[in-house]
Amino acid sequence: MSPRGMVYIVGAGPGDPELITVKGLRVLREAEVLLYDHLVSEELLKEAPISAERIYVGKRAGHHSFKQEEINALLFEKAREGRRVVRLKGGDPFVFGRVGEEMEFLESKGIPFEVVPGVTAASALASQAKFSLTHRAHSSILTFVTGHRKGDAPLDLPFSALARLGGTVVIYMGLGTLGELQKGLLEEGMEPDTPVLMGRNVTLPTQQFLSTTLGEMVSVREKVGLKPPVLVVIGKVAAGARCMGEGS
Repeated sequence: MSPRGMVYIVGAGPGDPELITVKGLRVLREAEVLLYDHLVSEELLKEAPISAERIYVGKRAGHHSFKQEEINALLFEKAREGRRVVRLKGGDPFVFGRVGEEMEFLESKGIPFEVVPGVTAASALASQAKFSLTHRAHSSILTFVTGHRKGDAPLDLPFSALARLGGTVVIYMGLGTLGELQKGLLEEGMEPDTPVLMGRNVTLPTQQFLSTTLGEMVSVREKVGLKPPVLVVIGKVAAGARCMGEGS
């Protein structure tokens, strides 16, 4: 049997290829096998060796080219061949990136691995829109939640706690469930005039920002015809956004 290889799970950052970490770029340039996601830029893929085997395993709303179990099996298969495998994920693998499932699987199979964190989309959105996710005068609490749900199940979110805590709420993968998110927060007492900023394709030339309120965000989405990937920031800090260089 071939010696065990090594798996590196690397955060590619939010889109701009220059936002990958120095370590992440070094690991990518040493890859023998590359499994990459939908949101990884073409420019970044060019940094991998020409000889590297490239496998697209992207997931996007409504379409999964590979199930998670199939991705796990590929990681195991390629590493068992004694190869240096890079699993390149958009954003930061530790923020709704299913890295926990992949680490657990690799550990159960005795495959050595390392995770290289990346810049998450929330930080990138704030940098591009020029506001802070936290602020001593407005927000001392920062909450990340996902609007993704399994199948037709209702969103399993603590709306009462989110509305009561206040601060800044950042919603990943929430465009398709925006109506449920809005309803849940309003019913639990969050004010309809709470500022909201929605960002699409953050850090890319096509980035787009929409400033609105909690009470209007669903109608704004419908009016503009917003499509994923979109990040939603809810809270007073969003009112300070200075969206320079918006895409159309």
